[in-house]
Amino acid sequence: MSAFRFRLPKNLASFFWRNAIVFFTVKWLLLSALVGVLVGSASALFLVCLDWATHYRESHVWIISLLPLAGFVVGCMYHYFGKELEAGNNLLLENINRPSKIISLKMAPFVLIGTIATHLFGGSAGREGTALQIGGSIADQFTRIFGLRPRDRRLILIAGIAAGFGSVFGTPLAGGIFGLEVFLIGRITYEALIPAFASAILADMTTKAWHVGHTHYHIPLVADLSVSRVLYAVIAGCIFGACSVLFSSLTHLISSIFKRKISFPPFRPMFGGAIVALAVLGLGTTRYIGLGIPVILESFTTQLPPYDFMLKIIFTALTLGAAFKGGEVTPLFFIGATLGNALSYFIPLPTGLLAAMGFVAVFAGAANTPVACILMGIELFGAECGVYVAIACIIAYFFSGHRGIYGSQLIGQSKHVLYSQHEGKNLADLRSNPKKTAHGKH
Repeated sequence: MSAFRFRLPKNLASFFWRNAIVFFTVKWLLLSALVGVLVGSASALFLVCLDWATHYRESHVWIISLLPLAGFVVGCMYHYFGKELEAGNNLLLENINRPSKIISLKMAPFVLIGTIATHLFGGSAGREGTALQIGGSIADQFTRIFGLRPRDRRLILIAGIAAGFGSVFGTPLAGGIFGLEVFLIGRITYEALIPAFASAILADMTTKAWHVGHTHYHIPLVADLSVSRVLYAVIAGCIFGACSVLFSSLTHLISSIFKRKISFPPFRPMFGGAIVALAVLGLGTTRYIGLGIPVILESFTTQLPPYDFMLKIIFTALTLGAAFKGGEVTPLFFIGATLGNALSYFIPLPTGLLAAMGFVAVFAGAANTPVACILMGIELFGAECGVYVAIACIIAYFFSGHRGIYGSQLIGQSKHVLYSQHEGKNLADLRSNPKKTAHGKH
């Protein structure tokens, strides 16, 4: 009898524990399937529209002269009808870290229209910001539909971000980790593993089911590992990290100048668009606007001008700093790949390998997502370059310090013990109070 009394609670506990795990798994697989299919379909539509806009612009270069007007129209759209959405990716991160009001579904069409306009008329921007905002805004609608609690709302937002990232780049593993890693520097939320990976994988499958493809990259040669080559990879990682700081700092600086000098928000992209359009006219090339995929592909096989990365930084910082819509990541791929190409002038590693390392490492430093970037490098370029990619991403991540492109990222664990007082703060707070970043002093 006594044995029965002791065994019953244990069996019951085991029963309920197993069923709780089963319920959680089934629940999030079903929710992730909904998020994955919807976000993957939206990404497919976005990529098709983006491809059309790029081809049309390159065939009708005169349209770049209308960039200031396009900036003004999109600026008015956000100012009068979507003011609460202007924070973009930072709004998503804020709601993961501190859940508040459900994100409006109109974020998806607004950012889609804004990004297509940026690319069609000649701005320099990417696509990840659009994919994240589409994914996050679609996913957050299930919070209301299913009455999700704040804890579950965090998971559904992470699933939406992972789905958007994984489907727009064709990298579901990197997408899953990116969703877990991007909102909290130094920590990964393991409770969201199933939602993040399930939604990213299903979204990528859905995008491919719509017969929408992705760019394929190839490294001609990967050098065998040696002590000297590892040291060269470390040096390259430091340079990539410094470049990520330059990009994020310049973008934030230009943004703050535009906000300080131009009080009416729609005039900011109009004025910035005029500068970008004049610069394109002055240089006589569209090489540094749009996604820049042809140049990225070139960087793996051909020695390019060593200033390519710097011009792309300037064009992208101007475009995004002036509040045009789009992402930072594909321009960061361009910047990193061309910087890696330039480093091959004096670092004795294969040009294609250095371009691949820079491709993901500058992004790792700017977004503070080293694990996602390592996986992305392996997914895009193959496992053979994995060690080199990992070295570059990790060093760039630490070298960039507590700076980056997403101001709402919280510091969960500081990158060095000297800066442990930064924990719990976001990057925007540290940027506005620079004294707090000096050797751990308040």
